[in-house]
Amino acid sequence: MLLCMRTTIRLDPHLMHQLKRLAAETHKTLTAVIEDALRESLALRNNLPRRGRVEIPTFGHGGLRPGVNLDSNVELLDRMEGR
Repeated sequence: MLLCMRTTIRLDPHLMHQLKRLAAETHKTLTAVIEDALRESLALRNNLPRRGRVEIPTFGHGGLRPGVNLDSNVELLDRMEGR
């Protein structure tokens, strides 16, 4: 027994136009075209090589300067730009 889920997604109007055109050209339903595209995207993603751990060399002593938050891009950019 095949179970299907119904969901709502928001798509860019230009993308939706392309999907509808492809569905008409291939005589498939819009659902089938979207499912095929998602399967293809997931398959490509699953075939990507896994990245190993990246080691970043550091210089000096004591690690990070006090108050540096590596989890905040905004704070890092502010510090690098001298703000």
